[in-house]
Amino acid sequence: MTPRLRKLSFILFGILSVVSIYGLFHLKFSFDFEQFFPENDPDLEFFREFIDDFETDDNFLIIAVEREDGVFEQDFLENFHDFTLNTKRLPYVQESQSLTKFEYPIKTPFGITTVPAIHINQPEKYEADKARILQDERFVYNLISEDATALAVFIKTDEEMLLEESRGVMNGLDSLLNTYEFDNYHILGRAYFTAELVDMQIREILVSGFFSIFLVGFIMFYIFRRIRGIIIALSSVGLGMLIFMGILGLSGRELSVMSALYPVLMVIVGTSDVIHIMSKYIDELRKGVSRTVAINTTIKEIGMATLLTSLTTAVGFLSLVASRVGPIREFGVNSAIGVFVAYLTVIFFTTALISMYDTDQLMKIGRGQKFWERSMNWAYDFTKNYPLRIMTAAVLITGLSLYGISKVTTNYTIEHNLPTGKKITEDFKYFEKKFTGFRPLEFAVTVKEGYSANDFAVVKEIDKVENYLRENYPSIRAIASITTLYKSIHQAFNGGRIDAYELPESEIQFERYQRFADKIPESSGGLAVLVSADGDKARITSRVLDMGADNLADTGDDIDKWIAENTELIEIKRTGTGMIVDKNAVYVRESLLYGLGVAVLIVSFMMVLLFKNIRMLIISLIPNLYPLMLAGALLGFIGIELEAGVSIVFAVIFGIAVDDTIHFLSKYKLARQKGKTIEESLHITFLETGKAIVLTTLILFFGFLIMLFSIHPPSVTVGLLISLTLFSALIADLMLIPILIRWLMREKDSK
Repeated sequence: MTPRLRKLSFILFGILSVVSIYGLFHLKFSFDFEQFFPENDPDLEFFREFIDDFETDDNFLIIAVEREDGVFEQDFLENFHDFTLNTKRLPYVQESQSLTKFEYPIKTPFGITTVPAIHINQPEKYEADKARILQDERFVYNLISEDATALAVFIKTDEEMLLEESRGVMNGLDSLLNTYEFDNYHILGRAYFTAELVDMQIREILVSGFFSIFLVGFIMFYIFRRIRGIIIALSSVGLGMLIFMGILGLSGRELSVMSALYPVLMVIVGTSDVIHIMSKYIDELRKGVSRTVAINTTIKEIGMATLLTSLTTAVGFLSLVASRVGPIREFGVNSAIGVFVAYLTVIFFTTALISMYDTDQLMKIGRGQKFWERSMNWAYDFTKNYPLRIMTAAVLITGLSLYGISKVTTNYTIEHNLPTGKKITEDFKYFEKKFTGFRPLEFAVTVKEGYSANDFAVVKEIDKVENYLRENYPSIRAIASITTLYKSIHQAFNGGRIDAYELPESEIQFERYQRFADKIPESSGGLAVLVSADGDKARITSRVLDMGADNLADTGDDIDKWIAENTELIEIKRTGTGMIVDKNAVYVRESLLYGLGVAVLIVSFMMVLLFKNIRMLIISLIPNLYPLMLAGALLGFIGIELEAGVSIVFAVIFGIAVDDTIHFLSKYKLARQKGKTIEESLHITFLETGKAIVLTTLILFFGFLIMLFSIHPPSVTVGLLISLTLFSALIADLMLIPILIRWLMREKDSK
């Protein structure tokens, strides 16, 4: 490389560095359950029409305040009531409700009056209040825990709040809670999830970036033992990561929960390219050629192989474009961009740097070189002497992997996606135990022609469905609908008795209550949020415990079957945010297989162009199917659910695993083109390329193990799976490829 080209390269990357630093300050983070809605899904379209008629089902925030000795204590109730009233003043809050604010309406000869659910200033009535409240299905698990040790404030927030609005609500809530001396409190809701999970994303990126750079520094010290070599490698990898993150910031691409993988990916992909380039350059210098000749040979031979590995890695990531889930598609596209950023940085920046130095300035040659020669000679001899043992083991592993794959499920839970050891996770578990879950479950009621949702016969059918849900599915709680409104009115007309909370027996009574129902405002649960404006539709709203996507789907199927057999005037369809997100379980497998299938075809086409031999295509693909099978088997044997976040494992594995195969076969092809026999070519490949692919695999192995420091369980799973399976990919390359070449290739084959 000429001094002029080196200077031009340094100037260009200097400018890119400054621009990228500016871009870092414009990085955008987001978290929204709607991001995980499967696009072009008919149930999603139905849900969007549903919320147009009513309202979103996750625009709530619940604060549960606990008192271990029981909530019926005057000082506690007074503080809690004051807290309830003040929550209404928080930004982006429309309404707040709690038991201390709730009043039973009672019809008297003089009109409608109200009686408080809790007589805060009359402790002598607490026992009676408690007994009444704990018999009321509207309150237990909703506004009070079953053991009466916690009360909850239910806050209705603005719809479609983004990160800044969510942080505004949470900051205001935190400040408000600090003014009270509550012993223990827990929070659940969309704004809380958004704010906390975005903070988790930022933490994950910083932690994974720090440990990745530390890992690279350690590995480079072990390999080069020269300060220049270490600095060049670190600056190359760090510069690639900086430019990539700067591109994300400047392009306005939002970072999702999977963004913690970006630093790790950039580091391991960049480090792999750096090692292959620098190793080849040093090998050429040791042959006695000049630096100019050495760098030109390196770029010509390894640069082309590295380009091909970058292409195949990018194809693996781009297979995620087949997913219906937006964040997964974006992860695939962003990762593919990152791969090429790393490649271009190494080809233009790293080569410019190393071309200025000789071998002893970049790397300390010592006894380690002899160790690698002995190791690679042993591996070569092992494949030559024990091919049947190796292939027998491969067949057994295949059978075992297929059995493990058959055990894979998609029964993922929300809890599994929450940060380990954080308050948000403990809060989530608390609500699952003491109140009801976060998952909204809506039932869209469509009235048959000739009827209205406000008709007595229709309301009775809705009530029949609600009673079935309460009696048979204790995991479905906080059930409410138009029946709640009429039961409350009936109770009011009967002195507020608890046993009067039921529908009226006669249609005449019901029609009498309709006049009162029309006057109840939306903020108090009036008809506007329960029945559509045209009266053709109604809703049954509820929340369900975090039982798992597959379990919930099975439960839903049973409910659908019962409803179809036991209703005549209405049609009911399950919907809601939780159900739509769970639909990903249906599409994950489809998009995964489709995306990987396309990726395999594209890589196969590239292999045919590279090697111009169909048998070499077979040789290159077989070793790369093993890590995919092993990853699926581990999911099945360990019991890890295949969900949206984990599904990226297969694209990452295929995209990266094929890199070592290309380096191995490219070196083999070059040796054959120089007139070497098959055995001589294999031996040379083991000695010259074996070390590089072992080192890069070790970097990949430990690089993805960095994800074990993550507090995001799916990221830990992804890191562990990729580390283990990529190590298996190395074994497959070193053990299977030589045997397949000996079996399928002949000396007379084209070189």
